Amino acid sequence: MEVHQLRYFCAVAETGNFTRAAEATRISQPSLSQQIHKLEDELGAKLFDRLPRSARLTQFGKAFLPKAQAILRQIGEARVEIREMASGESGEVVLGAIPTVAPYLLPSMLSSFAREHPSVSVNVVEEITPTLLERLHEGTMDLALLALPVSGDEMISAELMREPLFAVLPEKHSLARRRSIVLDEIRDEPFLLLKEGHCFRDNALRACRQSRINPNVVFESGQFATILAMVSAGMGVSVVPQMAARETPGCRFVFIADKRSSRSIGVVRLKYRNPTRGQVALLAHLQRGAVGKRR
Repeated sequence: MEVHQLRYFCAVAETGNFTRAAEATRISQPSLSQQIHKLEDELGAKLFDRLPRSARLTQFGKAFLPKAQAILRQIGEARVEIREMASGESGEVVLGAIPTVAPYLLPSMLSSFAREHPSVSVNVVEEITPTLLERLHEGTMDLALLALPVSGDEMISAELMREPLFAVLPEKHSLARRRSIVLDEIRDEPFLLLKEGHCFRDNALRACRQSRINPNVVFESGQFATILAMVSAGMGVSVVPQMAARETPGCRFVFIADKRSSRSIGVVRLKYRNPTRGQVALLAHLQRGAVGKRR
């Protein structure tokens, strides 16, 4: 019996569906089903009734579920206890962050954290959301700072802040001097957006859908800096979060007044992996820092 088999079993029990459980645990459905079959063979009992669109616990599955959950909880507690015994509030915390947050939010926060907690080393990894979630599941990352919500029942999220979105316009654009606009006013403009895989692209497209516009995307990049340079050159318009709306030659940032044109930023960790003292301290520091950013 393997620990990952217990995780998969609990995921199916919680979601009631093999497909959703596979998505939550970030593996393919055939692989998850194979591991559940192996677990059933080892236990000598069928754990699920497999229905056309759902999976229902058998009497054996219902009896086994609390034991599997207890084992996962005890493993997490044991891991944390050993870490705490060995390091107290010292050691290393691996913090992941998406590129549309890391350069704007982390420098000042991590600088002050280092002064307050000199025995805790923070290793920052900047990656797109799918990679960060994969590393959390692998156990090679402790916390991830990204846009919420995230899918997966194995994750625990804590919102830090919610920020509005801004339109980025060339400085000579007819709307550039406005204090606010609605997205419908730029529906016919060429749009410059982040590439697939960047969660802020999804934020921008979601805001457009909510305003019932289908943006004409003519340019994609992996960096806000490149997009802003293209806007400055008059190649089109874009959408950025408030933290990226900083003075840029040739660009004007205009508040988007559409309802729900915002994004939520939070910290995510794995449910079955209890945090160390260093991780708890870092999370608390990020929460305090985010409150200060909102003022």
